[in-house]
Amino acid sequence: MSDKGNHMEKENVRVKGFRTPGLSGAQTTTLFRALNPELFIRPNKPVMAFGVVTITLCVAYLGYLHATKENDQQLYEAIDSQGERNMKRKTSKWD
Repeated sequence: MSDKGNHMEKENVRVKGFRTPGLSGAQTTTLFRALNPELFIRPNKPVMAFGVVTITLCVAYLGYLHATKENDQQLYEAIDSQGERNMKRKTSKWD
């Protein structure tokens, strides 16, 4: 009768363990765990918040650099075929 009791306890543990996130209960190799740590480590909210803020600031800085570059294009004086002087922005061959 104790064998049936142990069998039922093991099934209850499996059912309870199925709700835990990740693959902590699965049999895996050390290499798999080393290459996929995000599957076995609990989420860390302060680290996630720091990462989101850092990525947001990096994207904002790149946007700022792009906006200031567009406004900082140098002007030069060009003379057209009729002899009139015009101010033009320097452009790239790629534009």
